[in-house]
Amino acid sequence: MSLKNSSMVENSDENQSNSKELIPGLPDEIAEHCLLHLPYPYQALVRSVSSSWNKAISDPSFSLSKKTLFLSLPYIFVFSFKKSTCNLQWQAFDPRCHRWFILPPMPCPKSVCPPGFACASIPQNGELYVLGGMRSDTESPIQTLITYRTSTNKWTFSSPMSTARSFFAAGSIGGKIFAAGGSGVGLDDTISTVERYDPENDTWAFVAKMRSGLARYDAAVVGNKMYVTEGWTWPFSFSPRGGVYDAEKDTWQEMSVGMREGWTGISVVLGERLFVISEHGDCRMKVYIPDDDTWQYVGGGGFPCEALQRPFAVSGVEGSIYVVSCGLDLAIGRVFEDEKCGLSVEWEVVKGPKAFDGFVPSNSQVLYG
Repeated sequence: MSLKNSSMVENSDENQSNSKELIPGLPDEIAEHCLLHLPYPYQALVRSVSSSWNKAISDPSFSLSKKTLFLSLPYIFVFSFKKSTCNLQWQAFDPRCHRWFILPPMPCPKSVCPPGFACASIPQNGELYVLGGMRSDTESPIQTLITYRTSTNKWTFSSPMSTARSFFAAGSIGGKIFAAGGSGVGLDDTISTVERYDPENDTWAFVAKMRSGLARYDAAVVGNKMYVTEGWTWPFSFSPRGGVYDAEKDTWQEMSVGMREGWTGISVVLGERLFVISEHGDCRMKVYIPDDDTWQYVGGGGFPCEALQRPFAVSGVEGSIYVVSCGLDLAIGRVFEDEKCGLSVEWEVVKGPKAFDGFVPSNSQVLYG
């Protein structure tokens, strides 16, 4: 065969490949609409069906269309580890059908302390960020940033933090990721620096320092502010410290007395409200009232603490709060409000799969996929 004829055959094959229908018998516009309706994580998985599907789903306009048509749905992503082996595992929970999906293994050193990581997310972008951590074999902090995207169902390494940190606060404000405080090289070496990650440029920059070094107990983002507290820890000898970062003003201030004194459990933000599920007693849930600098108990059914084993990891979305416990058992609290009774919550317990026995939750994030 001549070179000219060979070239014609290659071009013909390429044209056939490029013109191949996404779904035989359907116009491409309708076929693309069908692909858009595939739920997480199947969109990423079906890219291997054909080159035309891979091309269509990988196109940035595909993700944009999914957001524009409001086809992305929220999932609860849970970071857990097995106590006996310290094996790490990420999994996603579908609130609509109560089904779990196991994520690909997260790339990180083998010997790590799971609670040393900090996690944050940009939910609407379907992006999850795992920051820092601590190597358990050397007790040294880590600088790495590992990113997961629901659109690809893959982990990638992003630019590392400027400072190695463990047991620190992280949160998302205005599409940027903030890392604050934490422990440094020595176990008693607390860090006061704060840095901000820009996902679009894959760059880090330092912002205003904390007033004093603070190792994370709990943290929450409400609006454009990040709240970091040590919380009450046994034996309750010292009043906890707390700081508030204002991202618009790039300033830190002391946390109000009422907020830090009443922050007696793990927090979750629902809408613009800050809730805490107490880790003591009957684990009742309470909500912070900014105008009075007080906490009020939420009415309704009591928290099902007898059915769940601590520690907890909590996240909230679309009017519901998801509390994950050991074995990845879930308590789903649906929050209601009326003029007479105020806020109330009704709880439902969803048992985790038997395959998750022995797993302990470390963090929980909401992502849309």
